[in-house]
Amino acid sequence: MGRSKEMVDAGVLENVEAIFGLHVSPSYPIGTVVSRPGPLMVANGRFGAVISGKGGHAAIPQQSIDPIIADSNIVVSLQHLVSREADPLDSQVVIVTKFQGGGAFNVIPDSVSICGTFKALSKECFAQLKQRIEEVITMQAGVQRCNATVTFNDNDKPFYPILVNNKDLHEHFHKVAGGILGFQNLLEMLSLMGAKDFSFYAEVIPGYFFCLGLDDKTKGKFESEHSPLFIINEDALPYGVALHASLAMRYLLENQPESTSLKGNLHDEL
Repeated sequence: MGRSKEMVDAGVLENVEAIFGLHVSPSYPIGTVVSRPGPLMVANGRFGAVISGKGGHAAIPQQSIDPIIADSNIVVSLQHLVSREADPLDSQVVIVTKFQGGGAFNVIPDSVSICGTFKALSKECFAQLKQRIEEVITMQAGVQRCNATVTFNDNDKPFYPILVNNKDLHEHFHKVAGGILGFQNLLEMLSLMGAKDFSFYAEVIPGYFFCLGLDDKTKGKFESEHSPLFIINEDALPYGVALHASLAMRYLLENQPESTSLKGNLHDEL
């Protein structure tokens, strides 16, 4: 994740006018592409917390301050941030994916740790979620007489920004892809709750991200691109190559100065 931000900070996009990104998807038929203008993928962050109490023997809990109770309340309360505080029509996610503490069945541990992820499709909602996550963790820990230390992301890695497809580039994509594949094979994608590091590029310059269909029923089932059983359908690769090359070439031709004689000649050939 951090490498894309590092590349942007290093200036690799200086003097670059536009950028296109391509992903494969076995959820759509081969010969189709899927995308949409505007927000496409969410902003994404990670959080972690250590809840500290006072360990002791399970037979005398009154002499301890149980961080497991505090952590359990925290996990439940975090789920209310979306179900009770977010607009049902505004996509958000807060989820705890790790709960770790203790090492014996009869010992209350000194501390327990959790970590998880949060996502939103707008900057405002993302910032609100971040604030509320920290408040819920620290306050719920305090209710159970515990202390909490909250961190966001690991090793100073940045949050993923929202991936927003540029509307002008969408028109360009629609024209080019429709000419290659046929307009009936341009499908509209719903906004996804996943995140992509391409968003770091599209935040700086106009960007456009789309998915290339892989599914071919005659070849059996293609597993998800995130599955360890994923196998690429190589028959789809020529579509991707043609699209990427044509998107770049047509963009360059259409944005050259009118005085450039090469523009007219290459345009006729395309």
